[in-house]
Amino acid sequence: MNLPFDYDQAFSRNLGWVTDTEQQRLRAARVAIAGLGGVGGSHLLTLTRLGIGRFHIADLDTFELANFNRQAGAFLRHLGRPKVEVLRELALDINPELEIESFTEGVNETNLDRFLEGVDLYLDGLDFFALGTRRAVFAACAEKGIPAVTAAPLGMGVALLNFLPGKMTFEEYFRLEGQPEQEQLLRFLLGLSPAMLQMGYLVDDTRVDLDAHKGPSTPMACELCAGVAATQVLKILLRRGPLVAAPWGLHFDAYRNRLKRTWRPGGNRHPVQRLGLYLARKKLGRHGKAATILPEPPRTPLERILNLARWAPSGDNTQPWRFEIIDDRHFVVHAHDTRDWCVYDLDGHASQLAVGALLETISIAATGEGLEARFRLRPEAPETRPVVDVELIESPEVKASPLLPWIRVRTTNRRPFETAPLTDEQKEQLEAALGGHYRVKWLERPVERWRMARLLFRSAKIRLTIPEAYEVHRRIIQWEAQFSEDRIPDQAVGLDPITLKLMKWVMGSWRRVRMMNRWFAGTLAPRIQLDLLPGYRCAAHFVLVAQEPPGTLEDWMEAGRALQRFWLTATRLGLQCQPEVTPLIFSRYVGVSKKFTRDEAAWKAAQEVRQELSRLFGLEVVERAVFLGRLGLGPLPEARSVRKPLRQLVETARRPGAGSNPIESNQEGQEA
Repeated sequence: MNLPFDYDQAFSRNLGWVTDTEQQRLRAARVAIAGLGGVGGSHLLTLTRLGIGRFHIADLDTFELANFNRQAGAFLRHLGRPKVEVLRELALDINPELEIESFTEGVNETNLDRFLEGVDLYLDGLDFFALGTRRAVFAACAEKGIPAVTAAPLGMGVALLNFLPGKMTFEEYFRLEGQPEQEQLLRFLLGLSPAMLQMGYLVDDTRVDLDAHKGPSTPMACELCAGVAATQVLKILLRRGPLVAAPWGLHFDAYRNRLKRTWRPGGNRHPVQRLGLYLARKKLGRHGKAATILPEPPRTPLERILNLARWAPSGDNTQPWRFEIIDDRHFVVHAHDTRDWCVYDLDGHASQLAVGALLETISIAATGEGLEARFRLRPEAPETRPVVDVELIESPEVKASPLLPWIRVRTTNRRPFETAPLTDEQKEQLEAALGGHYRVKWLERPVERWRMARLLFRSAKIRLTIPEAYEVHRRIIQWEAQFSEDRIPDQAVGLDPITLKLMKWVMGSWRRVRMMNRWFAGTLAPRIQLDLLPGYRCAAHFVLVAQEPPGTLEDWMEAGRALQRFWLTATRLGLQCQPEVTPLIFSRYVGVSKKFTRDEAAWKAAQEVRQELSRLFGLEVVERAVFLGRLGLGPLPEARSVRKPLRQLVETARRPGAGSNPIESNQEGQEA
């Protein structure tokens, strides 16, 4: 249905906040916008809906997938198309009477005068890193007496600066002249947001790479920019209401629930700014250059399955498996256990659980491709190095598992949780996820949680005082890391920063460990933080119990499959999980009379741990237990173990004629 467009009708709902006369003034206004990405595209569409009637728009880029999280014109149908062309169409679809002059080559020294000719106001939408062009545009605006507005998307907020005729200029505020590029970027960032409200919740600073001109973004910030900037445009064009002009600014952060009015007389020459720049330079020098590389997406169903499968849990992030590709429907899992060096891998059972979790993850991932995964354990392979053939079978009856989206979300959280009890529905879903061969024993009441916390506290003393565990901990902790591909990053251990620094120093030698334990109660702080407090601060402890005591490799692998379903279900329910298997492992050593340490006091303590476990759960449960942990509500951890890149987990063919390796040929650059 083609109805005639009527400007007055289309924008009549603006009236009341503006008068009829003011709406016509907006209709006659001409606004220049350089940059039509995350901020600029939203600027154009917001001002078009405000009723602005004329635009100069400039951008030389085209739409790509990396724009989809924030840019107004980013749709599949627009991939590869020029942003100027797409945004012009979208704006004209709102107001077909618009006058829009497009600058498809962007803004440069040859067209800058024409870009600003006859405009009433300039609105900055340039990429953060386009400082050369930005400086030229703002300098021309100052020379021509054109008001210039910049609204920067920072985290989940917006920082606003207005540069008005006769007031402080862009260069006088930021002081970029003669500075190297990295210094210019730091000055621009700190000048935009002197309050730096966004830094308190930046959870992964490796995603900020000034040298590569990359940084994180959010759609909320872009939309906030459009709203705040459009309000300033309205006030400037209609000469209404108070305005802030540099060196005054505004910073609103929706995440922090804070609005800050900033004032930096002298701009970046202000003493506070100079101190901030000094600290920023030190931090940048300390962290060095970030090495964030976007992964190349997996190209085939098999690659996508393996790319998800590698996120299966394993003890201390050891990832005891490698993949051999036979063809596009057949691959082999070559696994191994860590019993030869890890005291926590009694008879390889911890690694066998992990392999089972891997197989379940493969099975779940395959459902996302409409495939059924079938497994065959090679009987000739030794128990220490099991080999599993995996066949992927097409089946129209296969539906995507509801656990599929949670494979990469599932993680270990070593921090205290909320103590709100689990609901009956949550427990029913968790128990159902295990299947008929396993059941759950819960410890939920405060007195039970306290007894379990004390047991964990006692068990932790064994873990932190025996040399056999010390060697494992030295091997599996990655220091000064938020993420680790093949170990546990220290920031995910669960200690406060001071205790963590002390722990790093102590772990430098076994002599230091013995000295701290003997004279300074060295285990006390970590045991309180890692075991006692989290042991009490949770919704429940749980034990996964098999119908019969597990004895064979197949038993432990099946238990691992059940464990992964349980853990993924907990993740889907919004619950955090932490394994607590060391008391169970020490108890099992005692049960089979296998000494795991030369420390006699620790061996005696392990016997006491077994006795207490039996009092808590019953000896029958302890003998059939396959896993012990705790659950509760809580935020996702900011630090975690990630995984090795898929290309590092795929081995070259082990048999003649096995063919080429599609992962090796297609997955160069794949990152965890």
